[in-house]
Amino acid sequence: AQDIVQDVYVRALRFYRQFQPGTNIRAWLFKILRNTYINRFRRNARTPSQVGFEDFEHQPMDAEIGPGRPHNEGPEAEFFSRQTLGQIEEALVSLPEKFRQIVILSDVEGFSYKEIADIEDCPLGTVMSRLYRARRMLRDKLSENSDFQE
Repeated sequence: AQDIVQDVYVRALRFYRQFQPGTNIRAWLFKILRNTYINRFRRNARTPSQVGFEDFEHQPMDAEIGPGRPHNEGPEAEFFSRQTLGQIEEALVSLPEKFRQIVILSDVEGFSYKEIADIEDCPLGTVMSRLYRARRMLRDKLSENSDFQE
């Protein structure tokens, strides 16, 4: 994460002349971040990853809990938490890219509709329409996967 942030700052400084004063700098930086991530992902996809045995030798037993998660959760709470997160991730991944990107920008990253329109280079109405449709698709997919219905 630190490497990609550093790359974004380097690119932002290099292409600062392309920034239009008076526009949203946060959206401009996020667009650089997204493009940098996509480029890095494509470059890494071409080279297979290698993991050595040494990387796992000294891992703590509770490494699965992850940062920011309390260690005193019971097994039931951890199980349901994983199930819920897994279902949400699965439903999100199943969305078409144009809808998934809008949901991530709005609900995960917290961008406004106007900022998302700037990032995605599309009209504000398109952002609102895609977000509505994406949330409806997510709701339908999650209700299909749940054992109980309203």
